[in-house]
Amino acid sequence: MPELPEVETVRAGLAPLITGAVIRAVDIRRDSCVRLLPGGPAQFSAMAADARIGAVVRRGKFLWLPLTHAGAPEPAEALSAHLGMSGQFRVHAGPWEGAPAPHPHCRARLLLDRDGSPLTLDFLDQRTFGYLHVEPLVPTPDGLAGGQGATLASVPGSVSHIGRDALDPHLDEPAVARAWRRGSRGVKQVLLDQTLVSGIGNIYADEALWLARVHPERPASAVTAPQARALLEATRAVMRRALSQGGTSFDALYVNVNGESGYFARDLEAYGRGGEPCGRCGAVIRRETIGGRSTHWCARCQRRYAARG
Repeated sequence: MPELPEVETVRAGLAPLITGAVIRAVDIRRDSCVRLLPGGPAQFSAMAADARIGAVVRRGKFLWLPLTHAGAPEPAEALSAHLGMSGQFRVHAGPWEGAPAPHPHCRARLLLDRDGSPLTLDFLDQRTFGYLHVEPLVPTPDGLAGGQGATLASVPGSVSHIGRDALDPHLDEPAVARAWRRGSRGVKQVLLDQTLVSGIGNIYADEALWLARVHPERPASAVTAPQARALLEATRAVMRRALSQGGTSFDALYVNVNGESGYFARDLEAYGRGGEPCGRCGAVIRRETIGGRSTHWCARCQRRYAARG
């Protein structure tokens, strides 16, 4: 599943191409793509028609386009997009008739008008877990910008329960350190809790735990305050490194808006390396299924328990 670096790569690619564009027409090619709206494709098309895209915004793994309708002073709704397991966007210059034929996995095609120039925006989703949705924006509780890519202090309603992500400049670091040390859950489960810090998925949780030398099953209550801070910095480090390389790609399902795959998979230290030597100490990387998730760690570098300090 695309995680924060993959979704941020998509956001950064879309923003300069479609910000300011007006949605002129919508072709929903698979009804399940807009399954959250009771009125289906007709309701989606009516809600999106002639709306101007104010920005491309992301929080964690969630992506949205604030929409402003004619006569409205500011956006009240957003076109939300969740990429699911395999969702991606493709942008083509020109109108529908001049664009390439829709890909077999194209679930929605939007015709945009940006300063008189037509654009075709396709939403592709092979495994069909992703979706598009038009929904109200709600204020952020802290009055700060809702996510990366905009200054609006609002988020879509479906994102309101999601915590700020590790790369958000408004993340409350002391609160995160306290939350990550609370309870009896294994620390990897805590990292994957999107209500605390969003955007961390299975791959980057394993990578951050390896970098911070923390065992994935160490109880949260056994994590020290310095370890929690180190784990947050490790999470940021692996995500920034992934972003610099376009995200993580293991197959053709994840590509950016130009159809190019990410390459961070070449530099993973833990995830997917079960049975291989640890790049830090040479011990064998272990792999087990924990809580339904494939989990990788170094038995020598990452001890389940460590002395509190």
